[in-house]
Amino acid sequence: MGSNQTWISEVILLGFQVDPELEVFLFGLFLLFYSLTLLGNSVILGLICLDPRLHTPMYFFLSHLAIAYMAYASSTVPKMLANLIMQKKTISFAPCILQTFLYLAFAVTECLILVVMSYDRYVAVCHPLYYSVIMSWRVCTVLAATCWIFSFLLALVHISLILRLPFCGPQKINHFFCQIISVFRLACADTRLNQIVLSVGSVFVLVWPLRLVLGSYARILAAALRIQAAEGRRKALSTCSSHLCVVGLFFGTAILVYLAPKSSHSQEQRKILSLLYSLFNPMLNPLIYSLRSAEVKGALRRFLEKRRSL
Repeated sequence: MGSNQTWISEVILLGFQVDPELEVFLFGLFLLFYSLTLLGNSVILGLICLDPRLHTPMYFFLSHLAIAYMAYASSTVPKMLANLIMQKKTISFAPCILQTFLYLAFAVTECLILVVMSYDRYVAVCHPLYYSVIMSWRVCTVLAATCWIFSFLLALVHISLILRLPFCGPQKINHFFCQIISVFRLACADTRLNQIVLSVGSVFVLVWPLRLVLGSYARILAAALRIQAAEGRRKALSTCSSHLCVVGLFFGTAILVYLAPKSSHSQEQRKILSLLYSLFNPMLNPLIYSLRSAEVKGALRRFLEKRRSL
């Protein structure tokens, strides 16, 4: 680095760059969505913990998914809300890198848990007689722990490669949080290695998991169609429909952000896509599962009846 280059100490998050009146409206709207995200996922998590009928592998993984949703929404949304109502839209460099690390870790965790959930549904529908043996609590615990540990290690790899770069400007990030691609643009050095590792990692945690999920559900569909009884076929398919909705929302938006050609979307479109999978997906998760799952609705009804009787 030359003597005229200095390390940046803080970063300006440009955000959505709209009129002040619209910023106030967006603040109220996003605060409502964030509150619903925390409330809805907390209710799902609480019901799973309190109701013994939900102590099954599927809901065990769903509880981890709810935790991941609340965590990665909380890694970006509070700062975004603060910047919408503050004149100074800055974040210190260290918290910016921490935000990148946490967001990557929780997003990858969600991806891997969705894969594990699809495997759980595959075993339940295609190998029901061996389900309790294959998906034992020991196996479930190991799978969940592996998802979390691998995700944080992968995020640590990306952050380690980022911290080896010199950062001397520009100080502006055209995004509402420290998204990893935007952080690369702050460096005053060659970031090709970082971009290659990110692309390879994106393929590894998006494309291959998506293939596994689609393969699992293709087998589930084939097995369900072989069921003679209409009620049994309907039950086999209904257990997977809510999961497929969540899978489609997550993988669709994530692939568009990280794997689509840069020229295919403007920066403003990328912000909207990032907002979809960082705020709207976590908010919709409890709604999708509560509306599509008779077990969750039953657990909520039993909880409310128990509260009334006290």
